[in-house]
Amino acid sequence: MCFFLRNLSFADLCFSTSIVPQVLVHFLVKRKTISFYGCMTQIIVFLLVGCTESALLAVMSYDRYVAVCKPLRYSTIMTQRVCPWLSFGSWASGALVSLVDTRFTFHLPYWGQNIINHYFCEPPALLKLASADTYNTAMAIFSMGVVILLAPVSLILVSHWNIISTVIQMQSGEGRLKAFSTCGSHLIVVVLFHGSGIFTYMRPNSKTAKERDKMVSVFYTVVTPMLNPIIYSLRNKDVKGALRKLAERKSFSHRQ
Repeated sequence: MCFFLRNLSFADLCFSTSIVPQVLVHFLVKRKTISFYGCMTQIIVFLLVGCTESALLAVMSYDRYVAVCKPLRYSTIMTQRVCPWLSFGSWASGALVSLVDTRFTFHLPYWGQNIINHYFCEPPALLKLASADTYNTAMAIFSMGVVILLAPVSLILVSHWNIISTVIQMQSGEGRLKAFSTCGSHLIVVVLFHGSGIFTYMRPNSKTAKERDKMVSVFYTVVTPMLNPIIYSLRNKDVKGALRKLAERKSFSHRQ
């Protein structure tokens, strides 16, 4: 799990740094512009790390399934040779989806208005500016969304269904609590990331941009990567102990 968490942390870091610095600059200047190639680069990096994170969450779910449902075979299944290949497959799938979506998005002509009604360059926002029919591009993006969003979610659901079935059959209450705490943090991250991603990419494209769409995009590109370290850190005993001491200290100060 720590090996995959390192990959997830690096993806989150790239996710935020591909968007947040440009957004902060636009907060400080009156003329908010980005070059054509700068926009293309932002989309490539954003899609690469975003799609990779989706695949990594599915791989981490499978890792938890093996750990809980097949603990005696864990060391023979999740070997030091298998884990790097699973990580490489996640990054390779992210690169493939990124190249396909970027190619279809920038293949369209943009002759008219060049004002992006969004906080950053994102394919659904750019399609609204295209001067030609965007049906084929929208269908290509939707198909890639099925591959990189719905397929991992299906694997995650199957893995956690088997985990829950195994945990329910455990005789030890302590064992149940440990298994649920191991998978609970992962499920929270999955719901936050995939829920907002599916809302953005797995529904019909509209020519009108809504404030709700922009806020959802900011949520899974900025808020979720910021929350991931906090959510996963809550499983650490030292972090739990520090939070418990902080709560006790505040409670004591209020009583005084």
